[in-house]
Amino acid sequence: MKKIILASASPRRKDILEKFGFPFKIKKGNIEEKIDAEEKPEQIAMSLAFEKAIEVSKSCNEGEIVIAADTIVVKNGILGKPKNYEEAFSMLKMLQDDIHDVITGLAVIEVDTYNKFVTFEKTKVKMKQLTDDEIKRYIDTGEVWDKAGSYGIQGKGSALIEWVYGDYFNVVGLPIAKLQSMLSKYFDLELI
Repeated sequence: MKKIILASASPRRKDILEKFGFPFKIKKGNIEEKIDAEEKPEQIAMSLAFEKAIEVSKSCNEGEIVIAADTIVVKNGILGKPKNYEEAFSMLKMLQDDIHDVITGLAVIEVDTYNKFVTFEKTKVKMKQLTDDEIKRYIDTGEVWDKAGSYGIQGKGSALIEWVYGDYFNVVGLPIAKLQSMLSKYFDLELI
């Protein structure tokens, strides 16, 4: 079986892959995440995922499969991870009672071959109407700090969400159905 390398330190992506029971290693790439405001969000997410995959592949062995992902939240521009309490509050205030997009760029590289594929998944999410007190209480849970858009749908943030249209796992950070299709079609590897 081909060796899988997950180019991410995200515990959420790790948890999703572990559900499938095949062995993989984690190697985190160190890239500077640059965002060009003139690029489309889909291009930005794919570019960041591909940069991570390339960076990690440099320290991998021939034939290993590197999987990288980058998730962004989009509403009136790209919402990254909050830097402080005020930024988290502002993001959640903007997202509440409205629809936003969650886009994950997905890159898969087979080391030392020409097998390199990049794609994206987009999911629409409707956050319910929230009071300022609800937003403050959610921020106080601590879930906001390492998440694009200041919320985690897989945790306490699930109570903030009215509906999801598309791939739920994309919102968590790894569009597993799309990944399975890529691995099967281009790398002769099956998750199930």
